[in-house]
Amino acid sequence: MNKFERLKQELETAGTGRMKAFGNSMLPILKSGSLLTFEKATTYEIGNIVFCKVKGKYIDAHKIIKHDANKGYLIANNHGYENGWTKIIYGRVMEGEFQNKVIYRI
Repeated sequence: MNKFERLKQELETAGTGRMKAFGNSMLPILKSGSLLTFEKATTYEIGNIVFCKVKGKYIDAHKIIKHDANKGYLIANNHGYENGWTKIIYGRVMEGEFQNKVIYRI
């Protein structure tokens, strides 16, 4: 089981989960190697950083930038690249830690 499937399972069973995210697509909000705490929610809002699936690929920490009743949520990184629309969101980031310091919190 890869880290995405493990987190998906944790969110489905416990409602929360943690995973490290790598890459620079969410700078300066999140740094590569940040330990993220996710929470499953009943609704998601524009600006939430979420773990989701877009076009069959897991996206571990990108933002919701638009919402449409028919299309779902438009997901993008923090530099303007749009991943696409999805209706599959597993959870949102509640807290991000980097080198044992909190760098993001809802």
